[in-house]
Amino acid sequence: MSPALTAAAAGFGTGLSLIVAIGAQNAFVLRQGVRRDAVLAVVGICALSDAVLIALGVGGVGALVVAWPGALTAVGWVGGAFLLGYGALAARRVLRPGDGLRAAGDAAGSRRRAVLTCLALTWLNPHVYLDTVFLLGSIAADRGPLRWTFGLGAALASLCWFAALGFGARLLGRFLARPSAWRVLDGLVAATMITLGVLLLAGG
Repeated sequence: MSPALTAAAAGFGTGLSLIVAIGAQNAFVLRQGVRRDAVLAVVGICALSDAVLIALGVGGVGALVVAWPGALTAVGWVGGAFLLGYGALAARRVLRPGDGLRAAGDAAGSRRRAVLTCLALTWLNPHVYLDTVFLLGSIAADRGPLRWTFGLGAALASLCWFAALGFGARLLGRFLARPSAWRVLDGLVAATMITLGVLLLAGG
């Protein structure tokens, strides 16, 4: 295997190992995929955002951000508050369930809310910066001239993961057509969002 392919494969594996971990972003993409609500837009935002952040990390921006330690603290406070709010809404759906899964995600208002929520969950989450800008950026730096190839592999891993999560989630549609199963999913989403929100606020 050529050095370029080795670097790309290493980037793919490293990126995938960081992205697959259960988090607020993954929980939201899963929920949108199950609902079939603005899936393409959500997957595109997540993958493109990761590609931009990975490029910034590979380009060395992470070292510049370190010079302003208050940046991640500020993002953590805002992101933590947002996650708590979103988690509370998911918890409310658990207590007041609807009629199960409804594939009614084509309304403009629904798509707009999904896009704005996805942007917030991505760019207001300091863990995203830690994983992409700082961690992947520092690992890529060790690759020298092949650091951009490593970054390309990591960006490809992000695209593959979010596409699989968003479009593959529809396979759960029949199971989640039952209100009880939908309440379980919303319960997991609520627990994930609230836990991460508390951790972000406590860490800030």
